[in-house]
Amino acid sequence: MKDVMISVKGLLGTDDSGEEIELVTKGLYSYRNGRARFSYMESELTGMEGTKTAFDVSEGYACITRTGAVTMQMVFEEGKKNYCVYSSPYGALTMGIDTQSVYSKLGETGGKLDIKYVLDVSGSMTVRNDLNITIETA
Repeated sequence: MKDVMISVKGLLGTDDSGEEIELVTKGLYSYRNGRARFSYMESELTGMEGTKTAFDVSEGYACITRTGAVTMQMVFEEGKKNYCVYSSPYGALTMGIDTQSVYSKLGETGGKLDIKYVLDVSGSMTVRNDLNITIETA
């Protein structure tokens, strides 16, 4: 694992509105045999302070695991719908993750990861999400 700067940009939206989020933080990164792994600590800015976020990425696949104040594991597979349980100090929610695309251009020195998906919370509220992540050596 090596030190990197991770830029996370997200566009979250319902049918009526959208919200952009951006986080730039230090993290750790490794790349081996076509598989990238990286992680960072969430901050107060994201509302998940005390939570470690880790990504595991390969061709057409990404998995986000959060541990700490918030726990969950989101699996993104192009063209598939997966489910996860989001647990926080306030309770737990079941979420459906319908992945439209996973584009990864990651290598030894970092790169880009773009994920487009639709999230439904407990089978009702639906939110479109575009997640764009850039990793650069620190």
